[in-house]
Amino acid sequence: MNPESWRVKTAILLVSSLTIMSMITISASLPDMTKTFSQHSNAAGLVKLVLSFPALFIALSAIIAGLIIDKFGRLKLLGLALVLYAVAGSSGYWLDNLYLILVGRALLGVCVGISMTIVTTLVADYYQGQARQKFAGIQIAIMSIGGIIFITLGGFLADIHWRVPFLLYFFSILILPFTYLYLKEPKVQSETKTVKKGISSPKVIWFVFINVMLMWIIFFIIPVQIPFYLKSAIGIEKNALIGIAIASSTFFSAVSAFSYSKIKDKLNYQQVFCLGYFLMALAYVCIALSNSYAMVMLGMLLVGLGMGVLIPNANIWVMQLAPIEIRGREIGRLTTFWFMGQFLSPIILLPLLEFISQAQLFYTIAVVLIVLSLSFFIWQLKQRK
Repeated sequence: MNPESWRVKTAILLVSSLTIMSMITISASLPDMTKTFSQHSNAAGLVKLVLSFPALFIALSAIIAGLIIDKFGRLKLLGLALVLYAVAGSSGYWLDNLYLILVGRALLGVCVGISMTIVTTLVADYYQGQARQKFAGIQIAIMSIGGIIFITLGGFLADIHWRVPFLLYFFSILILPFTYLYLKEPKVQSETKTVKKGISSPKVIWFVFINVMLMWIIFFIIPVQIPFYLKSAIGIEKNALIGIAIASSTFFSAVSAFSYSKIKDKLNYQQVFCLGYFLMALAYVCIALSNSYAMVMLGMLLVGLGMGVLIPNANIWVMQLAPIEIRGREIGRLTTFWFMGQFLSPIILLPLLEFISQAQLFYTIAVVLIVLSLSFFIWQLKQRK
């Protein structure tokens, strides 16, 4: 197998695209879904949990998946995960019970935790150095483009009925043949099945993990809250426009992710984090100040540019720090912290809306982002000295 083959790269990128679509495809459906289940005492909270619930189970399953693939191989679980992804993901179309829909979302999370850990580890296995850096940026960019396509489709389909976007999850079945035809067990893994005792990563890897969780806690308020913000604060009623707004952040994430390798050639890891957080801070200020759809779109542009460099930067840093023998475990942990941030985001941030307005919430997040950006700026200055 030639990792540089376009077939191999296409297979990896297609599986990668399932990660973002698993979460935000149904974002535009949330307001109408809330009306349907309004008989529940906490309908708004439960429906928002439908969006973020998979993240908890991605987080719980990814770390276990990382241990399994280090011991038994990368590809043994992938086919089953893709089949169950379609079944669990489409459950919102078939089920009338909100709690059963949440069960389906939980199973979807397990499938994503397995598939994402596998493909991210394969990137580290198949590619080295500059090639790895370049492909990691492409991987995040394609994930973002996939997000654009699916959330835009989700917005238009939600205007038909909020249930219809759930059918998009059958896309995983179309990907299944590519994985069997073009992905092979990497030689490096077969040579290191026995994990040596005492092998560990540098302690700084835990700083990267925690930083990734904070990054997603801050960002994930966009797909969770922007649909409601656009309707209540800006007066946007069309679900298609809501879908386009959220998808635009994903589009600009793809733009900056494609450029990540060139940016990383000129900046170190700390400087990239400083830049990404600063762009996101500007984005949240724009959203807080917005009194028009265009101003919100400017915020979506900036937040996308920031996340587009932050995600591959964290991934590459972990790949560099993790020893080959425990690579799957460490990338499983990365995935766990990534999606734990997504799950915790509405739990931590939405209760603040009981005390402050939506605009004030975005201002508060902007201040946190400025502090994070300055922290990385100071760190890289100390490192230079």
